Amino acid sequence: MIPVNEPLLNGNEKKYLNECIDTGWISSEGPFVSLFEKKMAEMVGKKHAIAVSNGSVALDTAVEALGIKDGDEVIMPTFTIISCVLPIIRAGAIPVLVDSDSKTWNMDIDAMESKITSKTKAIMVVHIYGLPVEMDKVQQIADKYKLKIIEDAAELIGQTYKGKQCGSFGDISTFSFYPNKHITTGEGGMVLTDDDDIAQKCRELRNLCFIPPRRFIHEDLGWNFRMTNLQAALGVAQIERIDEFVQKKREIGRWYNELLKGLEDKVDLPQKSIEGSDNIYWVYGVVLKESIPFDALEIMQLLSKVGIATRPFFFPMHKQPVLQKKGLFLNEKYPEAENLAERGFYLPSGLALTFSQADEVAHKLKTILL
Repeated sequence: MIPVNEPLLNGNEKKYLNECIDTGWISSEGPFVSLFEKKMAEMVGKKHAIAVSNGSVALDTAVEALGIKDGDEVIMPTFTIISCVLPIIRAGAIPVLVDSDSKTWNMDIDAMESKITSKTKAIMVVHIYGLPVEMDKVQQIADKYKLKIIEDAAELIGQTYKGKQCGSFGDISTFSFYPNKHITTGEGGMVLTDDDDIAQKCRELRNLCFIPPRRFIHEDLGWNFRMTNLQAALGVAQIERIDEFVQKKREIGRWYNELLKGLEDKVDLPQKSIEGSDNIYWVYGVVLKESIPFDALEIMQLLSKVGIATRPFFFPMHKQPVLQKKGLFLNEKYPEAENLAERGFYLPSGLALTFSQADEVAHKLKTILL
């Protein structure tokens, strides 16, 4: 079976992990945590970076730190992972959904402004799969209506938009370091901001709101969202190679673009670029055209039978059963996102993928579709 993702861990990962073990610094108080935060802040171009235990809780921390509260509205894409909507709901706020752009698979910026009301407090931007959201347009809207931007750049570590790193645009930005990300710590996440007060709030929230002078007296409720020194050691080793990893991801994209020629009437391949950014191919997705008489799940099953692992695209928020049970998004329709969810899936495209594996994947996909 060719796996859908396999990380590269052949740099300084063992060396730094052994250092943690040899020194006994394995908890969140170890030195690799602050070093990883420093390197992430420098790479992205933000003043503060706050390491947390995973990307989902990075979003929890961001929403709480911005003071999103009961009755507030937050605009976000319907086509994304459920982690994005959860902190909004838990805050008592109202997620307001936007459909996808059929070419980039990101949220449709042109549909965003009509969703803004007097209750809107923030826009949650989620960069999807490889191309960034057009952040200059988002910024114009946010400035016009005095809205905060939460930028989820989990899938685009190392990607740029018009010369600036993804994750540098938000009032508060988040990353994930799950094994399929360009930098992995196994689990782990990061919150970044230029605002001193927001950064301090994030540090308190991730650490149970322990504050001086008396550690076990609490003025606020927080969480234990701390990243361990072991995780951070992996992160430091990984970030040392981010340029190499980005280059490899784009190389994988070029492999598939060439190998899948001849399927243009069968599938939509990832868009190669937008103004200001070339695709980083976090994953290599394909979307079946309407002429194909079966959906993504059927072709994924066929590929699995011949040794090719795949993953479905995100399932849109407005169709999530758990959210509909809560009375959310009833009778809302977002056709582009629904089509992506029904007919989209992605191929093996992890950093350890070889050309021979990509060639085999492409051959077997063509055999099924042609």
